Amino acid sequence: MKEKMINNLEARFKEVFQSSSTTQYFSPGRVNLIGEHVDYNGGHVLPCAITQGTMGLVRLRDDMTVNCISDNFDELGVISFDLDQELIFDKQDNWTNYVKGMIKFVREAGHTVDQGFDLLIYGDIPNGAGLSSSASLELLIGVILESEFNLDLERLDLVKIGQRVENDFIGLNTGIMDQFAIGMGKKDHAIYLDVNTLDYTLVPAEFGDNVILIMNTNKRRELADSKYNQRRSECEAALEELQTELNIQTLGDLSNEAFDANTGLLSNETYLKRSRHAVYENTRTQEAVELLKANQLEEFGQLLNQSHISLRDDYEVTGAELDALVEAAWDQKGVLGARMTGAGMGGCAIALVNKEAVEEAINQIGQRYKDQIGYDASFYVAEVGDGAKKL
Repeated sequence: MKEKMINNLEARFKEVFQSSSTTQYFSPGRVNLIGEHVDYNGGHVLPCAITQGTMGLVRLRDDMTVNCISDNFDELGVISFDLDQELIFDKQDNWTNYVKGMIKFVREAGHTVDQGFDLLIYGDIPNGAGLSSSASLELLIGVILESEFNLDLERLDLVKIGQRVENDFIGLNTGIMDQFAIGMGKKDHAIYLDVNTLDYTLVPAEFGDNVILIMNTNKRRELADSKYNQRRSECEAALEELQTELNIQTLGDLSNEAFDANTGLLSNETYLKRSRHAVYENTRTQEAVELLKANQLEEFGQLLNQSHISLRDDYEVTGAELDALVEAAWDQKGVLGARMTGAGMGGCAIALVNKEAVEEAINQIGQRYKDQIGYDASFYVAEVGDGAKKL
């Protein structure tokens, strides 16, 4: 994030809290390059941290009050809570529930947070776009607590605490990929992660003359409204049918060939399509890692296209908006590949685009999207950046 932005936020901090901040922090958003809807099917994912994210300015206080303000939710003003009181979820506290949740669970893990602080945040990740603005905020608070209170915290522990806030404090049944990518991200690298074991390797994601173009449908995708739970249960049912004759724990245990040879075990077309996506997408993710290592970006782009087609036709989670964006991107000069990213049914798609073609691609895709859908999409050029950190 630009120096100018920090200066503006510093001026705002002074205006609100009548003193300067002492430290600045940044926590990125994330995109999943490939490996969609495979995390709960025993597969691999390939996310990376991006250069958009959440900025935090902080100053410790001499009392137990925590004062929070967000430049994204100006109308809410300063929201305060007391560290001497029990930290419980309160809908009225809006985004600061993430702050409370992180403090609560960091303390429960045996660490001391015994001073209040003033906090100003600003994020340039659109809310509800599927780029993990909430996980970005969780890890931002995590690194602030770690640094300001000199806590001896492993990064993986912070990642797990972030997920726990999401699951047990906010009440959303999400996996660990988002927090992992944001906590462990490294510039110019993607994270090849086995979501079950949390084994991971960093894979070079240097796109040379190309950038990741994030294309936001501007159709809000609330997790609770997505088809997530339905797809999950369909895959579980398909797995049970396959297990009648195959010694497998998850769909991710199957190669494409082994799956194709045993489709006769599946009782209906729906189970066939859902499980085929899970198996083939896991294979695509494994292939994508090898292509990135070999810097074969055109072939990598083809895998992005195949992933979207599978999510559209077999998993059926794309929807008119995402399809409009991705299909328009496929027709543009300089686009190596494009696919939806995240849970689907709204949110964002990504495209790998040659730097020189970006402006024209945005104009053309944007116009086609508006003609088809009736309102504007938004576009952001993202680079692969570092994980959450003190600046």
